[in-house]
Amino acid sequence: MTLLFSYGTLQLDNVQQMLFGRRIEMTDDALLGFESVTITITDPAVVGASGTETHLALIPAAPDAAIPGKTLAITEADLPAVDTYEGDNYRRVEVTLASGATAWVYVKA
Repeated sequence: MTLLFSYGTLQLDNVQQMLFGRRIEMTDDALLGFESVTITITDPAVVGASGTETHLALIPAAPDAAIPGKTLAITEADLPAVDTYEGDNYRRVEVTLASGATAWVYVKA
């Protein structure tokens, strides 16, 4: 299992069903040193699953800035589906969360 930190649409039931074919258990956590901005998504499949063209994206910020979110315990085999969903607007990076856990997160490309 690997952890994925979500601060947005990856927490939605319909997005999880589309990507993983199942509901993923989530745990509260936070990511320090980032802030969110909004971006416009044009991929019809992503807009259809999330229900909106406006998504959040993370950019570096002050060290004490915090983004609340959830960790999802997924398999390595699940990551390519998430990479495709996030598309060219995001890039996946490994981070240390406020809890001390290591997780993947998608930040603004």
